[in-house]
Amino acid sequence: MDPAFALDKRVAMVVGAANGIGRATSLAFAAAGAAVACADVEPGAKDTGAEIEKSGGKALALHLDVTDGASCRAAVGATVARFGGLDVLFYGAADSDAAATVLEMDEAAWDRVIQINLTGAFLMAKAALPAMIARGGGSVILVASQLGRVGSAGRPAYCATKGALVQLAKVLAIDHAAQGIRANTISPGAIETRRMLRRHKDMDEARRMMGPKHLLNRLGRPDEIARAAVYLASDASSFMTGSDLLVDGGYTAV
Repeated sequence: MDPAFALDKRVAMVVGAANGIGRATSLAFAAAGAAVACADVEPGAKDTGAEIEKSGGKALALHLDVTDGASCRAAVGATVARFGGLDVLFYGAADSDAAATVLEMDEAAWDRVIQINLTGAFLMAKAALPAMIARGGGSVILVASQLGRVGSAGRPAYCATKGALVQLAKVLAIDHAAQGIRANTISPGAIETRRMLRRHKDMDEARRMMGPKHLLNRLGRPDEIARAAVYLASDASSFMTGSDLLVDGGYTAV
């Protein structure tokens, strides 16, 4: 491995570590040498942490409710207590939004998507930044989406939050550059995770329906996003901040 991509002696927290992109990113961070706090509201974070430890890595499984500021602060505190600090925050929590136009969506559904996708990122950044600054800096990575740049029918809340995450990362980059903090977003295209099964009866249908919307004529894989996350977490991206890294198979190119 190019040493610039190494995460040795670094501590990373992955929010949304139980499955999908978050799980793949947790494993990739650990493989690159980081100690990883695997945080999620779902119990699968324990399985992710166990897999890291089975491979000889260092992991801490945490129950985390991103809608609760106290839970966010407690998760960061537990990570610092176990590993001595925090260098990387990867925020991948996202609500399962039902298809609906603005006229069809009720206020509670709108509020929940905003709370998890966007406010949770704010709460986690607020909790994590002091620990990262105490280490002399670090990398904040927010998972946005190609739908933060282009719209999708029936997904007003999701598209709005993903666009907002791109802007939130820019402001974090501006406000904290002098403290050694870099902040960026990753915008994946459609990825083969269980989220696809919320809109399609099975993965084969998802591939048939969504694959052709990408220039590469397929869905992405969680590990392809995880590799981009390692790049943003590491010194390989040391001159990159306030940017949105599209890993979307060409979805937004045309």
